[in-house]
Amino acid sequence: MLTKMYCNQCQETAGGKECVISGVCGKKPEVALMQDLLIYLTKGLSFVTNRLREEGKYVEKEVNRMVSSNLFTTMTNVNFDKEAIIERIKETLGIKSALLQRLDNKNNLPNAATWFGEEQLFEIKAVNITSTHLKSDEDKKSLKDLVLYGLKGLAAYLYHANVLEFENDKIDSFLQKALSKLLDNRMTINELMVLVLETGKYGVETMGLLDRANSKTYGNPEITKVIMGEAGRPGILVSGHDLRDLGMLLEQSKEAGVDVYTHGEMLPAHFYPSFKAYPHLVGNYGGAWWKQREEFEAFNGPILMTSNCIVPPSSSYQSRLWTTGACGYPGCKHINEDSDGRKNFVGIIRQAKSCKAPEDVEKGEIIGGFAYNQAFTVMDRIADAIKTGKIRKIVVMAGCDGRQKTRKYYSEFAKSLPSDVVIITAGCAKYRFNKHIFGNIDGIPRLLDAGQCNDAYSIALVALKLKGITGKDDINELPIEYNLSWYEQKAVIVLLALLYLGVKNIHLGPTLPAFLSINVANILKEKFGLVGIKTVEEDINALI
Repeated sequence: MLTKMYCNQCQETAGGKECVISGVCGKKPEVALMQDLLIYLTKGLSFVTNRLREEGKYVEKEVNRMVSSNLFTTMTNVNFDKEAIIERIKETLGIKSALLQRLDNKNNLPNAATWFGEEQLFEIKAVNITSTHLKSDEDKKSLKDLVLYGLKGLAAYLYHANVLEFENDKIDSFLQKALSKLLDNRMTINELMVLVLETGKYGVETMGLLDRANSKTYGNPEITKVIMGEAGRPGILVSGHDLRDLGMLLEQSKEAGVDVYTHGEMLPAHFYPSFKAYPHLVGNYGGAWWKQREEFEAFNGPILMTSNCIVPPSSSYQSRLWTTGACGYPGCKHINEDSDGRKNFVGIIRQAKSCKAPEDVEKGEIIGGFAYNQAFTVMDRIADAIKTGKIRKIVVMAGCDGRQKTRKYYSEFAKSLPSDVVIITAGCAKYRFNKHIFGNIDGIPRLLDAGQCNDAYSIALVALKLKGITGKDDINELPIEYNLSWYEQKAVIVLLALLYLGVKNIHLGPTLPAFLSINVANILKEKFGLVGIKTVEEDINALI
């Protein structure tokens, strides 16, 4: 029987296995199929670009950006709009056709590179692609999924760097070469494991590129107190990860008489010096992405989704939900770029002025901005505190939050850590514990919030810096433990980046990825010590 939908890329997949009827995230089967087809054709496009490079021919920036944008579009909670994805498929087919004409060697091209079906054939082709993938060797399929989902996370970071005009040909070349390799059914388990770690290597490179893009454009993050709650005027709520979108909106709305708030993963925008120049960026409203329905309802004004983390909206606020960039939702207004790469936010600003002010959902303040440039200023003190026994351990609690009740584990784990343990966090995982008062150790805060998942680069640099200060030969000799939570594919590339850097004995939860076969999970356990979480008490004893 042909499979109409198969998706196992997120942590909350149905039954902890796969979504085959409809996505837990809200993705419909017809959308999943179009995403599968888009990925397949992007692999084919990448096969062509890889061969063009082998022939010494140039691949245009626009083609590179299409590849990363296509991958980003298929990530969890990014784009639910079938028609928008079909348009991407057609554009990909058009670019692929043009590039094929430039090839000298057209021998032994895979079907993904040569298929040019009409729209009425899209669904049939997608069903066949999905069904064929499910019939492949279980362990090879698992490793290919691990690479693909890592590449999706890498593409998300690359996308955000690209919109700020930061490029890296080596990263684009690797991304496309890796995608083309996923079409090769002859690859062995060992070859696929090499590709897994190579994906981690380029994950580190891409995170570094994005870090440079953000810091060169907006300044280095600073330790900052962020106000929670509403400021009394109508407002616009900005969620997602795209700092460029926020910057354009702030500039266009500075005289409009409306306030701008961050939500979810946009919280770290407050840490960048450039955004502090806008007094109408008044604070953060609400918590993690999965609380959208209640918090967007209470906000009263329009919401701008700049990237992933869309929860299908209720009818009561769908008319106030706007999308831009790679994300989309049917029935919501979408803001496109003009020919100069700029976006016009006049419509959302006009709507905000006609809305009531937000309702209060919470009051207070939270502190963040401990990216590596700030953390480095206290690294000598941290190293001294470790030597004297005042700091026993550093625990990295980074990654994603989610709606499952079992995720209360992370709140309890953080609050149960002994008072001589420091936590470093990045990503929306922090919303499980960032409003708890942890205190400090000789003036060093016990909770160091480095930012969003786009700032996970800081976690690696802090570990490497401490390794240098303490003179350790092996990163695993440091008193740093990793208890990571995951939900989507950016967390996958962070995991692969840490594995590439040699980090071992990572605890990953709340469940291990469903796309890991038993054998592949055992390989990762034996080679890297990767294990799932247990109980709070057991894991604290194991980590401490």
